[in-house]
Amino acid sequence: MARTPAPRATHVPDLRKGDQVLVLTGKDAGKRGTVERMDKPDRVLIDGINIAKRHTKAQPPRPDRAGRMPKAQQGGILEIARPVHVSNVMIVCRACDTPTRVRHQKAADGRSVRICRHCGETLTRVEDTKS
Repeated sequence: MARTPAPRATHVPDLRKGDQVLVLTGKDAGKRGTVERMDKPDRVLIDGINIAKRHTKAQPPRPDRAGRMPKAQQGGILEIARPVHVSNVMIVCRACDTPTRVRHQKAADGRSVRICRHCGETLTRVEDTKS
């Protein structure tokens, strides 16, 4: 009987939705973008980065289960953003505007906050600054 491999511990990335990141490798190296969403534990979707062309065929209208007839889907070449591995991006500090590594520190209220290694400022998300 074959042995089952032990489950690997997954590293939780220091990126969050809304963070500004710099792409380190690949065809978009040197470009900056904003994190739209986290795919899986190791992939991140960045606005305007890693654009791929998808050739789609036109779809005729088909009635749905309720009997409604939707519009026909037009064919063509779609440009969609594809996910990038988290090891290929680095977070950009909003205070000092430099790509940085992240340090974690406990805040006064007991929460773990992300700290910029260059300037020591707290890395806040766009959602945190709005409220």
